[in-house]
Amino acid sequence: MLYNEYMDQKSSANPYRPLGKRLKVLRDSANETLAEASGAVEIDVRQLASFELGRTRPTEDVLLLLISHFGAKDDEAVKLWELAGYGMSKIPAAHMANEEPIVHQAEESDSRILFTDVVDIVVNNYGVVMKFLQGAGPGSQPSVVAKVGMSREHAKSVLHILQVTLNQTERTTVGPKKLNSPNESRNN
Repeated sequence: MLYNEYMDQKSSANPYRPLGKRLKVLRDSANETLAEASGAVEIDVRQLASFELGRTRPTEDVLLLLISHFGAKDDEAVKLWELAGYGMSKIPAAHMANEEPIVHQAEESDSRILFTDVVDIVVNNYGVVMKFLQGAGPGSQPSVVAKVGMSREHAKSVLHILQVTLNQTERTTVGPKKLNSPNESRNN
């Protein structure tokens, strides 16, 4: 067998070798064993080993958790994302370990509202990824409307704000209320 044929065969067995090498460097830099790192992001040790050997690539959600767990900075996170073959339009800034997070704001003229009827949530010690889906009818797979990633602390804050807001609107939408003037309120 010629050297070039051997290298082609080797690279086809490990199509994500550059990604795997970078993941291993990150894990080694964190002084973690395969078991420690895989446990932190709640995946099987063999699965992480397969990623590091370049045999398979992590799903987007798992890659985001690994990026977050290892504290990869913007440049490294983007490089990992590209090596995995994922489109740059999908990389959420919330999962990158920035000193100053990048905020993507919709343009004021963009008034689209995306409705969802299903949510898939992945949570571990390092973060939360929520995938909002919308069913397309009986027998068909729901399609992803949006993906949102955040820290556990931010998720708790969002949950609290949502609960408070829902409670306030439920109280005010139950029925019409008569608002008292300040003088009436003091007399009651």
